[in-house]
Amino acid sequence: MLEKYEWKKEEKNYYHPSSSPQITTIPAFKFFELSGQGNPNDDFFKDYIQCLYSLSYAAKMRWKKENKLDYSVYPLEGIWTLKTSDSIGKNVIDKNELMFTLMIRQPDFISNEYAHEIIEQVKIKKSYPLLEKVRFSTIEEGLCVQILHTGSYDTESESFEKMDSLISLHNLSRINSIHREIYLSDARKTQKDKLKTILRYQIG
Repeated sequence: MLEKYEWKKEEKNYYHPSSSPQITTIPAFKFFELSGQGNPNDDFFKDYIQCLYSLSYAAKMRWKKENKLDYSVYPLEGIWTLKTSDSIGKNVIDKNELMFTLMIRQPDFISNEYAHEIIEQVKIKKSYPLLEKVRFSTIEEGLCVQILHTGSYDTESESFEKMDSLISLHNLSRINSIHREIYLSDARKTQKDKLKTILRYQIG
């Protein structure tokens, strides 16, 4: 009988935050990831997403076949900052200056060896140049503040203000200019005002 791991039910504290900011601790997770620079609205950005999803679905299907355990692929995530510190804090951001690392989390039972076998497997079937740049990494964010942002990506500043206010009340602060976004909605199929995105950054 085929079993299925339901991370949406088992890991609600990580993937179902409130629309009010919350302080939480994020443990170590494993990811396929790709780094780049530029405007996410440009055509090249789709290649990064396509490459990561190809790896994630290949890992899922092989694990399901070999181990009789199924699971849903985790959502796309992105770590974002700006190329120069001079741009941080400006009301209008030049999106061409954005530096990003896109990633998709993998279940804890996926080993480094298995992940690299999947990369080589996909290389045989797909001619994605980005496969040469893919990394399989473990990331532990630790103490963070996060919020569920509903609406356009261009209105995220409103949610960040709520997060900033909360950590100020607790005498905490951001430890760097990087923030994480977890995309719970498919931007191709969802109206901008209904997009759901988890926003998160590290604090100390």
